[in-house]
Amino acid sequence: MRQARWGAAAVVAAGSAVLAYGLWPAGHDGGSPGSRTPAGTRAAPASPTPVSGPPRTIPAVTEYTAASGPGWRPAKDARVVVGDDGLADEGRLVARELGMTYAGEKAARDREAGDLRLEVAGDRGANPESYRLTVDGGRVVISGPAEAGVFYGTRTLKQMVTASGGAPEGVVRDEPAEPKRGLMLDIARKFYSAAWIEDRVREIADLKYNELGLHFSDDQGFRVESSSHSEVVTDPHLTKAEVNRIVALARSLHVRIVPEIDSPGHLGAVLAAHPDLQLYKANGRPAAGAIDISKPAAGKLVDELIREYAEVFPGTEWHLGADEYVALLASDPEATYPGLAAAAREKYGPGGTVEDLTTGWLNDRAATVKKLDRTPRAWNDGFFDGGAVAPSQDIQVAYWTGKEIGAREPSEFLERGRKLINYNDEYLYYVLGEPLTFVYPTGQRIYEQWTPFVVRGTTAVPERYDSQILGGSLAVWGDRPNAQTQEQVAAGLRMPLRATSQKLWDRREPSLSWAEFQQLAERLG
Repeated sequence: MRQARWGAAAVVAAGSAVLAYGLWPAGHDGGSPGSRTPAGTRAAPASPTPVSGPPRTIPAVTEYTAASGPGWRPAKDARVVVGDDGLADEGRLVARELGMTYAGEKAARDREAGDLRLEVAGDRGANPESYRLTVDGGRVVISGPAEAGVFYGTRTLKQMVTASGGAPEGVVRDEPAEPKRGLMLDIARKFYSAAWIEDRVREIADLKYNELGLHFSDDQGFRVESSSHSEVVTDPHLTKAEVNRIVALARSLHVRIVPEIDSPGHLGAVLAAHPDLQLYKANGRPAAGAIDISKPAAGKLVDELIREYAEVFPGTEWHLGADEYVALLASDPEATYPGLAAAAREKYGPGGTVEDLTTGWLNDRAATVKKLDRTPRAWNDGFFDGGAVAPSQDIQVAYWTGKEIGAREPSEFLERGRKLINYNDEYLYYVLGEPLTFVYPTGQRIYEQWTPFVVRGTTAVPERYDSQILGGSLAVWGDRPNAQTQEQVAAGLRMPLRATSQKLWDRREPSLSWAEFQQLAERLG
């Protein structure tokens, strides 16, 4: 058998027939979560024309071994079968997308021409997001050590069909370089409809992202229904029924929701309903958005909210925020906020500082989250070292800026053994209205300049920290919420999402030029 091997960088935009491809239309109410059919996608008609050339996908597959043979094309009467019922959602989804017939669970020996088979198989100790896609003898088998990997294999096949009408003969072996691949939405300052958020879940799932962050509390709004503290909720907001649908859809598409209730700053909407917890300066003026962390009731309130929403957002991750607490922006925090200074000395001794008290707050909230079996993360400007208390070692660093107080380099966190997620505001921040020095990110800059090692500015950290850099995330912030409609935001994110997907899935230099990558993105829709 004559064989050739392509790596991820060898994907080319060959001039073959293309099927229309896009997001699922909003409002579809049939089938299981995530089962909507992309507008215009149809099964390719039976054809003797072979499918040839390496797979054309975003992100590119990491390894493809070609083989001689005609390849595979989906047909209306061909079956999608699964090795066990745990893959039923994945099977139904890809059957609808490719216009095939879902035939349910079948034994491996039950084979028919044109079958697409999904199965959990292989080394259970392997990367659970890895998969193998084999095209041989007029059939396709997608296997992986866990359901997530099998799902990603169906995303690859879907794009192959879109780009070339089918899948070429051979074997794809694929897995992501980074375990965390995300998009974060600030729905507190700019409200987005549930349908719009669901469309983003589908979009990022097709690009093999696995996280959607929801920053739903800030000075301007608290945007999810609450049963424990309904007084803090702002209109408009998502109902819990809407959130349940988003969560169910995300789970079916192997996207985990990472909720964020930012504290002790950015709590203006909560404090509007709890003015007794507002932090005040020595001159009697309120500190915008800042809760008085010297008051036990402040921690009690935030912990109650965390516990409530841990039930609304089941999962393994939690974002604590912790950025831009205005008490620490003062030139002399102890003089400006004497109440905080007194509480710090009482708790940590004569040398206790407002910074220590703030770190204690972060650790207390992290303890609450960990009791709920969540892994905490916090923005990098909420970490302080050298005081009477240090941030808990197991709080992951969400590194977004080098402009914070003290301007600590990413290497300082990494040298201390901390794990880090890359939110670099130089490349990955989509800030509505482009305030201050922010500019909208472009797919080209991300594709040509950024890697997960470029954590701050344009400078990469040493690759020896590879195991501590867990991945990255684009972040959409609503500083000027009326600067763009939600439709404009979706359009503006389109190419940055695709470029970031490529760079998080495979650290190697892509061989496609930016122009070729754009052409492929247009082909895939």
